[in-house]
Amino acid sequence: MGSGQLEVERKFEAGPDVVLPDLTVVDGVVSAGDPETHELDATYFDTPDLRLARARITLRRRTGGTDAGWHLKLPTAVAGSRRELHAPLGTRRTLVPRAVTEPVTAVLRGARPAPVAVLQTTRQVTHLLGDGGTVLAEVAVDTVTGTALAPDPETPATVMTWREIEVELVEGDTALLDGVTAALGTAGIRPSDLPSKLARVLADRLAALTPAPPARPAAPAPESGRKGKKGRKRAVGGPTAAEVVLGALRAQVQALQTADIGVRTGDPEGVHDLRVACRRLRSILAAFRSVLDRTATDPVRDELQWIGAELSGARDGEVALEHLKAVVAAQPVVLVRGPVAARLQQTEVADVERGRRAAVRALSDRRHLALLDTLDALLADPPLAEAAGEPGRTVLADAVKRTGKRLRARIDEARAREADDPGAHEEESEHALHEVRKAAKRVRYTAEVAAPLLGAPAEALVACMKEVQDVLGEAQDTVVARQWCLRLAAAAVGAGEDTFTYGRLHALEELRAEHADQRFWATEPTLRAAVKAVRA
Repeated sequence: MGSGQLEVERKFEAGPDVVLPDLTVVDGVVSAGDPETHELDATYFDTPDLRLARARITLRRRTGGTDAGWHLKLPTAVAGSRRELHAPLGTRRTLVPRAVTEPVTAVLRGARPAPVAVLQTTRQVTHLLGDGGTVLAEVAVDTVTGTALAPDPETPATVMTWREIEVELVEGDTALLDGVTAALGTAGIRPSDLPSKLARVLADRLAALTPAPPARPAAPAPESGRKGKKGRKRAVGGPTAAEVVLGALRAQVQALQTADIGVRTGDPEGVHDLRVACRRLRSILAAFRSVLDRTATDPVRDELQWIGAELSGARDGEVALEHLKAVVAAQPVVLVRGPVAARLQQTEVADVERGRRAAVRALSDRRHLALLDTLDALLADPPLAEAAGEPGRTVLADAVKRTGKRLRARIDEARAREADDPGAHEEESEHALHEVRKAAKRVRYTAEVAAPLLGAPAEALVACMKEVQDVLGEAQDTVVARQWCLRLAAAAVGAGEDTFTYGRLHALEELRAEHADQRFWATEPTLRAAVKAVRA
């Protein structure tokens, strides 16, 4: 798709008699420009089940004003902001160009969006100006006529009119936005409860499509003095295990879908975020097999592992090459022999582009889109297992303990490998510590699900596992970096270049790996204590 920008705005209710107050009282605002009036017409597109709107995505074709064209508005992690992508109007009014829908392939999954609403807006725009005439924000008073198009022949279209105020940052910051909000509040103008015009027009349809919360799983029949493992009384009350686990899964499915959009729109963190969402989902499904039937979830874990592996090359090389560039830049000039920096730069550019293409291919694979459908179906009709109705606190504590036990076993294996013959089997030792890191991730992700119920001990465990991930992640990064050193040296030999610096880089990476290993073993007692501290 074409150009884009980050849109940061707030919406306010404005009755028929509301008058915009003097906003030059806001700190930083020197003056206000003369109001400008625009007539805007926009047709909004979505699927019959409004899957874009339910994902907080807006797709429209607008004419009039200063930004006519196709607009795709995407949610971001920053409250009150959305990423807006633009494309030219074109000649077709009711057929959405493929380039416009490509970023939301993971949401549409083959469904073709069609017109669902039409908005006609008379907009009066006032610019808030700072020093030197800089436009800090744009304040728009909108008089809107919104038509919700009929979803079927038997349902009539509905029409409504209203007024609202939008304040959108241009060169200003959130402090300015807060000041404008306060000034409007003093004038009796309150923030809108609705995130967008479209949400207002389609409110009834969206409410009808919002799924009812799943039925609460039945808890086990109470028994006098009922106890769990080792004679411990089971916790009672609070959410069930299924409610907690399904809530965590729902959040990660949303994160997966958001990251998918990020990859397709060139977000530099998109691949990383998508891989993390896959790992979290796999860990949750593995850790809570007593809550969700593994015969249904294990195949899902396999597919999540597949897409994560498909994306690994798009990230690992970039991280390694960026690190090696920084190391080279820090070396004394006399130790950098040949065009090392240039080769690293050229290699990184080529590798990033190769990884980007591979990532887009993987996300366009029918297998990936089928995985998203499977995840939605799992949430809509979860395959509950015997512990689903148990009190969440007990089941979550048990899950943390199981993952902790698995982590301790991996640590014992790694320690035995080190003690067997230090340095003699470097690849095996590196693999053993990599398995420790993966086990630590599962502990962390399980503890994150449990933290709202288990409190401080689970939060401390999450913090400890983050530290372990960082340390062992650095060790794993050196494995990839050393592989690149060998590949770069081989390419340099073929070009007749000096390879001394690549050997030095390899040695420095070996030293970094050794330091990371030492830091891990120094934190291992704290790690064990953090796992042990978690109680139901």
